[in-house]
Amino acid sequence: MVCSYDSGNFINLNKVVITLSHESVEYEPEQFPGLVYRMYDPKVVALLFSSGKLILTGAKNLDDVKLSIDYLKNKLKQIQ
Repeated sequence: MVCSYDSGNFINLNKVVITLSHESVEYEPEQFPGLVYRMYDPKVVALLFSSGKLILTGAKNLDDVKLSIDYLKNKLKQIQ
């Protein structure tokens, strides 16, 4: 399943890279403008863009999507 979500807020990707676990994060702005964040429970990959938009992939069902979005919103709120 692939879903998109707009958080409505600018995301400072450099700050996210510094704050989150380095094993879970890939960010190469020269190669791709989005940050790749791998979650393990549920097993979902999120692409975060500085515009505040997110792309989630790998979710098995809508509950996984909701859990992932809630988790990311919570993490991003802590970072901002």
